[in-house]
Formats: sequence, C-alpha cells, structure tokens
Amino acid sequence: MTVSPFDLPGHLSPKADPALIAGDERHFAAIAESLERSIAGLADRLDTERRAPGGMGQAALDRDLEIHRLTARLRVLRRFGLDLCLGRMVHADSPEPVYVGRLGLKDSAGRRLLVDWRSPVAEPFFGATHANPMGLASRRRYRWTRGRISDYWEEVFTPDGLAGHAALDDQSAFIASLGASRSDRMLDVLGTIAADQDAIIRAGSSGALVVDGGPGTGKTVVALHRAAYLLYRDPRLGHRRGGVLFVGPHQPYLAYVADVLPSLGEEGVQICTLRDLVPEGAEATPENDPDVARLKSSADLVKAIDAAARFYERPPTEPMTVETPWSDIQLSAGDWAQAFAAAEPGTPHNEARLQVWEELLDILLRSRAKDVPAGIFRKSLVQSQELRRTFSRAWPLLEAADIVGDLWSVPAYLRLCAPWLSADDVRRLQRPDAQAWTVADVPLLDAARQRLGDPEASRRKRRHDAAVAAERDQMARALDNLIEAADDEYGAGLVTMLRGEDFTDALVDEAALPGTDRDLLAGPFAHIVVDEAQELTDAQWQMLLVRCPSRSFTIVGDRTQARHGFTESWQERLARIGLCHIRLATLSVNYRTPREVMAEAEPVIRAVLPDANVPASIRSTGLPVQHGSAADLGVVLDTWLATQGEGIACVVGDPAFPATSRVRSLTPELTKGLEFDLVVLIDPQTFGTGAQGAVDRYVAMTRATRQLVILTSS
Repeated sequence: MTVSPFDLPGHLSPKADPALIAGDERHFAAIAESLERSIAGLADRLDTERRAPGGMGQAALDRDLEIHRLTARLRVLRRFGLDLCLGRMVHADSPEPVYVGRLGLKDSAGRRLLVDWRSPVAEPFFGATHANPMGLASRRRYRWTRGRISDYWEEVFTPDGLAGHAALDDQSAFIASLGASRSDRMLDVLGTIAADQDAIIRAGSSGALVVDGGPGTGKTVVALHRAAYLLYRDPRLGHRRGGVLFVGPHQPYLAYVADVLPSLGEEGVQICTLRDLVPEGAEATPENDPDVARLKSSADLVKAIDAAARFYERPPTEPMTVETPWSDIQLSAGDWAQAFAAAEPGTPHNEARLQVWEELLDILLRSRAKDVPAGIFRKSLVQSQELRRTFSRAWPLLEAADIVGDLWSVPAYLRLCAPWLSADDVRRLQRPDAQAWTVADVPLLDAARQRLGDPEASRRKRRHDAAVAAERDQMARALDNLIEAADDEYGAGLVTMLRGEDFTDALVDEAALPGTDRDLLAGPFAHIVVDEAQELTDAQWQMLLVRCPSRSFTIVGDRTQARHGFTESWQERLARIGLCHIRLATLSVNYRTPREVMAEAEPVIRAVLPDANVPASIRSTGLPVQHGSAADLGVVLDTWLATQGEGIACVVGDPAFPATSRVRSLTPELTKGLEFDLVVLIDPQTFGTGAQGAVDRYVAMTRATRQLVILTSS
C-alpha cells in the first residue's frame, strides 16, 4: 500500500507516531490486498451464477438467494473499502490485535483479517467497560472521513494495556462523533455503539423484547443494528423462514434510515410503515373525529371483519334444479351446505370460493347418468348461467374496500357484524363517502384483505393451469418430433431416456408462466422490529401479529412520547393485544440531545407527566436555547447557513415554510425518530393542548443535536 490510511490533522500529530500506527498500516495493507482479491472473486462467482440455468422449484429459489447474497456482499465491499474496519481490540492474554469489521475477511492463506461485528468474537469490542473489560487490555476505534482515518481514540482497561503504546485521549473522539453534523441520512454509528446498546442488540430473538428509552438514547440505532444482528446470528430468521420486517412511523423516517441496513451488509430486510401494508394507506388522511378514531383503534372492531365476510358465505336454503342436455338434477339445501363445508378452515374467502365450486360440481357429477362422459357433463355444468349466477350470489367474489366501506354506510350491516356497538357508536361510524379512507381505517382494510384474499386468485389459477397444460402439450410434441428424427443407431436409447425421465414435465418452467408478483409485505415474517411502538393502537398491532406467527418481536419506544397517552405498562399493553413472553430492556443515557436543550424540554413534559422517563444527557454544546419572534425566522436561518458549512436544520410548526436541501419543514408528529443540528420551533404553544400538545413540543425540541431556537408570533 503506497498511501497510508491515516490522514490525521496537524493537531493530532502525536497520534501519527509510527510506534502507534505502524502495525495498523501493515494490517491495512493486507486488508487492501484481500479486498481486491475478494471483489474480483465475488464478481466472477456472481457472473457464473447469473449465467447458470434458472432451474425450477427449490433449485431456482436457491440460485436467487445465492445471487442476492453475493450481490449484497460485493456491494458492501465496493462501497466501503478499507473503512470496512471499525477498530481493533487487544486481549489481556494475547498481544495480537483482533480487528473488527462490518463483514468478516480473510487473506489468501486463510488468516483472519477482520471479524464480523456480529460474531461472538467481536462482542467485547462493543460491550467492554472499565467495570467489566470482558478480557480486553485495550480497544481502539477509528474515525473515517472520505476513506481515510481522520482520528482514532484508545481505551485502556488494564495497566498492561499501556505497554501497547496507547494513544490516550479518553473518549473525546467518541463525544465528537455524537456532535458531528447531521445530513438527510442517519449517521453511520456502528463504530460507536455503546455497551448498553450492544447488550440489547445481541439479545435472543424468542418472544417479544421491549426496548424502552427516552429521546437520544439510541433506540433507533439499536432497532436497526438488531435487525442485522439477528439475521446473521439466528438462521431461523433467514429468507427461507420469512426474514425480518422493520416498521417505522412515517415516510421521512424511512428515508432517513434507508442507508443503515445496506451499510451493515443486510439488504433483505423489508422496511415500511403501517400504511404501506395496504394500497389504500398511501392516500389515507388523519381521522379528525377522536371518538371515531377511538372506536376504530379497538381490536374487537378488527375481529368484526370475520363476521362481515361470513355474511357472504351462507349456503342457499332453497333447493334448485340444474338443467343439462341429458337430465335435470336437483340441488338440495343439504347439497349446498355440503359444498360450502368443503372450504378448508383458514382459507381466505376468495380462494375458498374455488374449493366450494369444485365440490359443488363434484356433487352434481355424481348424479349424472352412467353413460354420460364426466368431462362433457362437467363442461355443461360450468356453462350453466343459472348455476353460476346462483353460486355467485351465495359466495361472491369480494373486495376488501367494499366490505369495509359497507360498514361505514350500511348501519344494519355494522350492527350485525359488531353487535356490541351502541346506537350512538354505529351512528358515529357512518360517513357520506364510505371509501374516503383515513389512517384509522388501515387496520380494518388490512384485516379484510387477509380474510378475503385476492379476488383475482381463482381467475389467475385457471389461467395458470391452462398455460401449464398448453406448455406441456407443446413440449410433448417437440419431444415426439425429436424422437422421430433420431436415426436407428441411438433412437431407441433416446426414446427410453426422454420418456423414462419425464422430460415433458421437467422442461416446463412454471415460474415463467402467467402469475402474479408476490407481495413482499404480506408475510409471514420470522421476526418484526417496530420503532416508535408506543403509538400503535390495538387495531394496528393486529396487522403485525397476523404477519408474525412466531410472535418474535423487537418493540422499540418510549411511553413518555406517546401522543395519545400510555398509562399502562408495556407488559399490560402487549398482553392485551396477544403477546406473551415479554422482556423489558431500558436505555437511560441520552447520547444525542445536549444538556442545554434537555434543560428546556424536561419541564415541558413533566408539566403533564410528572413521572416521565427523561434520560440524562452526557454532552453539552455551550449553546443556550434561543427565544425570539417568529418574524426573525429568516434571519435565524440565514445566520445559521452562513456560519455552518454542513448540517441539517428543521423548521417545526410553519406549514407555509418552503423546505430546501438543508432546511426541512415538518409537523411535530413527523419529526419523530429524526434528528437535526438546528431545530426552530414556530409557536409551539399551538401544537396542541393537554398531554398530546406537550408530547409534540417535547418530541420536537429533543430532535436538536446542537441548537434549539423557539420563536413565537406574539
């Protein structure tokens, strides 16, 4: 390596002493050589896999998964280069440093150059403290800037650690990293994960793990890194078992964290908001009536969707006569009941419809005259318009939007499906435009889609089966032509081989025939991570429970930040919605928000929640909270932009303010989960009254990592 990876500024020249960094430089030279070799090898393997035949069934799935794995690893290696390395640690019983990276890496001889940060070997790098050094003598962490090491800091845990030529500066670089300028994407914090966060990241996946912590404690960091860790450490959660779903609170949040998991080498995690789980969620508006929102937040109303579907699964109680060219056949009420009972339990309504129809045809076929061919008789039944009309009235194809819309426009239907509702409740839930969807409707629409299934499923299946039959017929004709063209010398052997191996079926690629794109958010998932979980209603929780039969969850939130109140414990809330085996982990150190800001924010939340869990800040910027007039907004922003060459600001509470590349404009609710160098609140007293208003002010204030400005109109 001709260029040193170290690019330390002048004031850090003592850290450039060869006695301190020569060993690292030699190791990075080996990493560079291995990276070049690994990238070339991965590119060749990927090209080979892509050129290989697609195969069928499990073979095709295995090939796709291998291409995905190789692509993800190659992308990470090309993206990071040497800065794959996070740091190194020296154990008390061995002088040889162990280097920790985003991924594991070996040289051509098999020598370990980097251990994956998720491996058990790397655990002391994150978890060691002076109270519990976990066998370490020292630990060094690097700070990378544009592919070069711009700083590093060293911690020594034992007196022997000083013998390794340590560059001691306490944790100044760590604190500096916390105060680094923000951007439109979450900062890369893998190298600075704290011990309390790492312990939660590495917890097991069974049951529900609740991570409770106030602003700035790193809940989102824990949630994202835990998703990557679990996929690495627990093979039960891999793609073959459903993978991991990550649920965030809103779209600005998803954009903010979008780069984190790919930077950790994990691109298979599905990331979404609850709205994304149904097509109608994109246009859904807030539910303005709090009473209606309360009623729709109940899990009981979600369960009423089952009754709404069963209303359309009632067999006719009157017999009917089915006319055929050979004879008239009677269908009794008992025959209808028998056909309807053929639907397999748990099968969605629209998919079970085909099962019922097939059973109905079988019942009629058993009554045909013996001399009538079954195929011809069946075709006659299928063409019977009266039979089809009667069946469609008894078991119609249904759309989720239609049955949910009917609940809000047909009072008698709602009373039938939810008999516990009072007359006033039924009246409140009615609306002129039944399908003017609100956010509160999303869980009910999702429950309806789960219960009904795809209304096009039976049509698609018929088209697919017809295409498969046609493809097999074409392949059979092609093989017959091939056999006829073979000469006598080996023709007999060819006939035996082709017919013996059933090449007709083997050559049919069903995956290439007409079908449908798989809904990647439909589940089931092996594990679900939920951030800002304190905001979820009981109805919204049902959307996630149905997608995670294993009940393996990471639930991240802060009861203090719940906009609509959270008076129960996490255990009580989760037990009510159907989760058990709950573990609770608490984060109490505020790494993000300066003391100056927290001193202003804490009284705001304690005024309505005296026992609020307010975390203790560990850093200070020396910048007091500023107060002024809303008329000064332009001056405040111009001054900040002129003096700060990088970073992101956010104006909260002024919908008319036009956002720019460096200044966002958001409502208090949409700031959740985000962070900004400068936060400017406009008339925070207008954010709302009571607990909700206080929570919105508290959340917005604590998004600031450097400075907070509060401006009022009077």
